[in-house]
Amino acid sequence: MTHSKSLTIFGEVLFDCFPDGENKLGGAPFNVAWHLQAMGDNPVFISRIGNDDLGQRIQQAVKDWGLSAATLQLDRAHPTGRVNVSFNNGEPAYDIASDSAWDYIDYPAINDLPSSGLFYHGSLAARSDISHQTLQKLSENPDYDIFVDVNLRSPWWQKDDVYHWLEQARWVKLNQNELAELGFRSADLHQDMTRMHTHFHLDQLIVTCGEKGAIVRDTEGEFHLVKPTSNEQVVDAVGAGDAFTAMYIHGLLHDWDINTMLHEAQAFASKVVGLRGAISDDLKFYSYINN
Repeated sequence: MTHSKSLTIFGEVLFDCFPDGENKLGGAPFNVAWHLQAMGDNPVFISRIGNDDLGQRIQQAVKDWGLSAATLQLDRAHPTGRVNVSFNNGEPAYDIASDSAWDYIDYPAINDLPSSGLFYHGSLAARSDISHQTLQKLSENPDYDIFVDVNLRSPWWQKDDVYHWLEQARWVKLNQNELAELGFRSADLHQDMTRMHTHFHLDQLIVTCGEKGAIVRDTEGEFHLVKPTSNEQVVDAVGAGDAFTAMYIHGLLHDWDINTMLHEAQAFASKVVGLRGAISDDLKFYSYINN
């Protein structure tokens, strides 16, 4: 894999609010940045928080974890993001607050970014005009290798918009349901992946299939499959996909082959479902990871 090792992550940081009143740090891009910081990859994380108690908690957590706060903007007009998490048969559902600070990530306020390297973003953070325009400007950098983490949360997405981001991407990760929602739906998963992969001229298309594992289609048109490792204790599935993504990106940065990336990503996702919420603030949780 020929690209620089710099890593930039753009998108939402928020609190996942659970039915029992517990609040846990979250937001897919933040979760990915948090894991990658623990793995030693030093991401630059671009987001925006409110001037409120939740925002202060995020600032403190970022500082304690060693994540760079230089590109974490403070918004005095809009609150820190929140998501109300509910569960249906163990599967999480998300009610995402609108008009949150991360909807207003301001391009002129961003300084000291890597000029090249891997650039990660999801699809959710582009739901509002200001952050959409900022992402548009950032992703126009021809020296960025773009990883798009599709995160379809109704009503916060439009197909044309998501297609636009996919056209810029080198790697795309999404789940099997999202593949179908974007119009690639037949009885044959491999055929759907092939159509999407070739339509967007991707290097790798990564599709997670829940309990069935994950599949990657590579530039040669070959498919790579991994089945999940058994997990003795499942606490919740919040953030499992983000854990998978983080480990996969770690592998890209360290030139792992696809099968290694897949197996390590799946194993890490299986580990994270044993947590309440998406991340751990215990460095020992990450200590087994090697480069």
